Order: sequence, then C-alpha cells, then structure tokens
Amino acid sequence: MKFSIAQGSRQGPRTYNQDRLAYTYNRQAILMVLADGMGGHLHGEVAADIVVKGMIEAFHREATPLIGHPAQFLRTHIQQLHTVIERVKQQKNLHESPRTTVVVTLIQHNLLFCAHVGDSRCYVYRNGLSAFQTQDHSVVQSLLREGKISETELNTHPHRNKIYNCVGGDHAPEVELSDPIALIEGDVVLLCSDGVWNALPELTMAQHTLAADVSDTVHRLLDDAEAASLQGGDNMSTVALQWGDRQHARFTISTLDLPIDGNTTMINQVKLNADTPALDLTDAEIERAIAEIHEALGKTRQILK
Repeated sequence: MKFSIAQGSRQGPRTYNQDRLAYTYNRQAILMVLADGMGGHLHGEVAADIVVKGMIEAFHREATPLIGHPAQFLRTHIQQLHTVIERVKQQKNLHESPRTTVVVTLIQHNLLFCAHVGDSRCYVYRNGLSAFQTQDHSVVQSLLREGKISETELNTHPHRNKIYNCVGGDHAPEVELSDPIALIEGDVVLLCSDGVWNALPELTMAQHTLAADVSDTVHRLLDDAEAASLQGGDNMSTVALQWGDRQHARFTISTLDLPIDGNTTMINQVKLNADTPALDLTDAEIERAIAEIHEALGKTRQILK
C-alpha cells in the first residue's frame, strides 16, 4: 500500500478539548478513528479516549496482518467499548456515563470500510468532489430524511446540535456500517468532528482536499474552521489520508518498508489544561477494562459453542 496521512486537533473556543483521534497501520491494513466526547455529559473526553485507544488496541490484536471480517470487526468493537465505558462508570462511581461519537475506517485490499455512531463524519473526495459522506445520527438529519424540514433549515433549527445515537449511556449504540468503497489513486479519505464540518462550507472542504499534501489539507481545514469559530464553536479535529502515490506528495508511505509483524501508530496528543475536569483513570486502567470485557465475551462465545 502507498498513501499519505496526517491528523490534527484544535481546542477552539471551548474550555478544553474533548476530541480524540489516531491512526495505525501495518503492511496490509490501515485504521483511522476519531471520537468527539459529548460536552453535555460529564467526562466526554474519557469516553472518547476509551474508544480511540480501544479501537487501536483491537486492530493491533486482530490485524494479522488483515482483519478477517472488517464490518463485523468495526461493529463488534464499538459495541464492546460501549460496555467498557459502562464498566468505568461503575468503577469510578459516576452518576452518569461518559458519552462520545465515533467514526472509524478500515482500509485493506484497496477497500474502505466505515462505521460511525453520532455526527462525526467520514468523507471520500475524488478529484475535489465528494464521492461519499456518512449521514449524521442527529435530530435534524432525521427530520430532513422524513421531509419535515428543508436543507436550508439545518443550520438554524433549535435542535441542530442534538444527536440520538452515541457510545456510552443508557442505550447500546446503533453502529451504522457503510457499504465498502473501492479506493482509486488520489482519493482523499477525511474524518472530522462537527467542529470542522459545521464551521465550513462544503465547497471549502472539498477544495482543501486538492492541496499538494494531506498535511496541508489538515492545516487549512483547521485554520479555516478555527477562524470561523472565534465567537463560538467546538473543538476541531480531522484525520486525512490520500490514497496512492501522487508525484507531488511529499511524505508518501509505502508499507512494503514495514516489518511483517509491525504496526505504526500515531495518537494525537491533546494538551490538557487546568480547566479540564479530572478523572483518575490511567491508561493501564483503560487497558485492563478493555481486556476484562474482551475476556468475558470470549468466555461467552465458548459457552455458546
């Protein structure tokens, strides 16, 4: 595989950053994941952290080097991580569950598999035009699909920021799986939180995918979203991948250079500040909670056999 990839996040006008994002790849598969912790609930950043780290850990464990059943892998692990969040709620005696959106993609054999919960989005751009876009699990998108509001009402509707589907909370998430997409040379896969797509016109986003390199795409998207959000907005995060080996791409990755059993992982490091609500939850505790759920589910499968 040959591709270029970059990611970035900005706090924006919010008190702290609840977005989490990462990517990882081996010789034959790539996983990108972005989670937007829900600010209306306590410790949304913890839910986002659990989801991102959990998906990365699952990829490292099961991509040997390919994932056997990509769609099942994405759905199963998002649902498992919902259970992990609920376990953390109990362990930490929280009065409510942390909650987050998530969008995650898996690429192997030139095919893109995508799963999402909430309103963090995946786009595929081809020659500067949108070839694919996930549909938000939001109140306004539901009203639009039912024909109860028009496109022009989306940005002004009083419930425009409400979503009905998330990871964490009283109900298990409904994981939406998109049909596999065959990628071609030059395609740009873009994951972003609503702080990006809600701040920018669709045409601006599409134009930025024509940049010389995806690192430029990421910087331009975040710069424009931040400039548009000075008076109000959200955290802004995006992961972008350009498929193939364009001659002008500066940092094309060839996975043939990787060891057979190796993974390369980049987790975006979010800067914490004094206003970030503290929850005494270490990476080791997250990993242990994930392992416990995985072990319990493994035992259940053995019993069912």
